[in-house]
Amino acid sequence: MKPVMQTGWRLLWLSALVVLFDQWTKTVASSHLALYIPQKVTSFFNLTLMHNEGVAFSILANQSGWQRYFIAVVASLIVIWLLYWLYQNKSSQRLQNTALVLVIGGAIGNIWDRIVLGYVVDFIELHYQQYYWPAFNLADSAICLGAVLLIIDAIKNRHENTAGQS
Repeated sequence: MKPVMQTGWRLLWLSALVVLFDQWTKTVASSHLALYIPQKVTSFFNLTLMHNEGVAFSILANQSGWQRYFIAVVASLIVIWLLYWLYQNKSSQRLQNTALVLVIGGAIGNIWDRIVLGYVVDFIELHYQQYYWPAFNLADSAICLGAVLLIIDAIKNRHENTAGQS
């Protein structure tokens, strides 16, 4: 077994920080915002409390409830796989490790909501005139940022990723 400080697990504290900050902001939003009533912040940004019982863009939201556990199990399996990947990484793979811990933290924040509440709390709403982007939260933002960083890492380090292939 490798020492933790030599693996990507060295950055897991960032996942914990994402989960804590995500849950705190969801608690604040839930206690200060009325469900589905937008609070205008700017001409393109509202704070609007929403409960998402589905996945991205509310896919599966209109199901009978089975999706709550199905989505939580699938997301948990993905987190386990990402934790394994992170453990296999060297601590020097900073960009990829940062990306992975952001995705892990965001996924855990949304899994927690799904299991405890039965839905994910969303409250950030962006729009342009009458065109609205689906509401999201800080966990979703961490997941998206992590995904972008993984793409950047794959492009930046493509020579390393293909070095063993011939």
